Amino acid sequence: MKKWMTVITAVTLTLSLAACTSKTDTNQTTASTKPEGTTAPAATASTAPAAKAPVEITFWGDWGGEGEKQFVMMADAFNKSQDKIKVKYVLQEDMITKFLTAATSGGSPDVMFWDRWRTSLYASKNVLHPIDEYMKRDNIKRTDYYDEALKELSAGDKLYGLPLTVDARALFYNKKLFAEKGLQPPKTWEELENAAKQLTVWEGDKLVRSGMSMNDNGLFNMWLQQAGGSMITSDMKKTNFNNDQGKQVLDFWDKLINKDKVYKVGFEKGLGEGTDAFVTGKVAMTYTGPWMLSTYKKYGKELDFGVVPPPAGPGGGKGSVMGGFGLVIPAGSKHKEEAWEFEKWWLANKDNALLWAKTSMNLPGFKPAMQDPFFKDDPNWKPFMDTLEFAKIRPQHPGYSVMEVDGLMPNLDLFVQGKQDAATTLKKGQEQGDKLLDQNAAGK
Repeated sequence: MKKWMTVITAVTLTLSLAACTSKTDTNQTTASTKPEGTTAPAATASTAPAAKAPVEITFWGDWGGEGEKQFVMMADAFNKSQDKIKVKYVLQEDMITKFLTAATSGGSPDVMFWDRWRTSLYASKNVLHPIDEYMKRDNIKRTDYYDEALKELSAGDKLYGLPLTVDARALFYNKKLFAEKGLQPPKTWEELENAAKQLTVWEGDKLVRSGMSMNDNGLFNMWLQQAGGSMITSDMKKTNFNNDQGKQVLDFWDKLINKDKVYKVGFEKGLGEGTDAFVTGKVAMTYTGPWMLSTYKKYGKELDFGVVPPPAGPGGGKGSVMGGFGLVIPAGSKHKEEAWEFEKWWLANKDNALLWAKTSMNLPGFKPAMQDPFFKDDPNWKPFMDTLEFAKIRPQHPGYSVMEVDGLMPNLDLFVQGKQDAATTLKKGQEQGDKLLDQNAAGK
């Protein structure tokens, strides 16, 4: 038996070797004798090149919670729309510090969620990549965005990103309280004062209801625009509020707080932590932004509110401060083209911009998306859209925020507390502000 098995095995091995030799010879002959012009056989599935892996890019942002979910949603939607690029959202705390470190040591993200006012401060540090060539190449129209929003993303003659959101303060008012007094929403400072006086309620020396919230001195810029003024001179070198327009604002604040007594400093803080004075009816009017719409709408019939553009000043001046966010490409990005594709897909496409806006409840930076009935036909969104037509961004001086926060605001606080008169407030604000602007000027 063993002998027969040995013979069979030997025969089998001999046939196998012969088959292999014959196949190899045939292939070699075919390769050497193939006539000119003959098309090579198509590659089979087993020999076809492997599909190229998508380029992975990182998207940094400092929004967690619901904001993080919204960013991940947009990244996932982009990833599903094509197979060449894969975006990953990375939540970063203390994002700016980490970004500046990465800009010099490597590890820079490819796309960043960006508070637009920072652009004038950081563009001079050469940590952002301009997108002007991309815009021209891909025929992205600047007219599809607010000029002010693009200006806030620019430095010198270069554009560094596209607007993601736009916002501005408008006047929220309690419809029920207005109806009880037969009042119409105010359109001027005079009408604002009249309504605030009628809606204020005191019980002895205790303020029960404020006609107008005056708890945010940071809105001085907005009030100054309404008075026909501006925060900085046109040459961007000095402050510009120690003048008649600045005095008009402080005189009107003084009248509302100390003469008409429509507000008491610290009133809202005294209601308890976490209490929204407008929601509870303790404040009849307040300035805030579109980010509060979704919150206030949750109260349904319990809070019947309306929104109107900011009332005009004595000379008919309109004013509000435009803010918002954008997407930028860091100079250290290793995948700038792919980063631009993601930014363009999101912020230069109506459907994608609208998806983000409806999910996040933010006004989109892409103007064509605002023409959707979701925004255009909603009586609460329209006043913000009307306000954005005249709203102005903060001055594009690298030291503006420092000047406002450290130079002007402390003096405004002393003024509303009755510890400093208007003339002294404006004079000290100017002196300290001018010094801070000079110390933080570009190139210093």
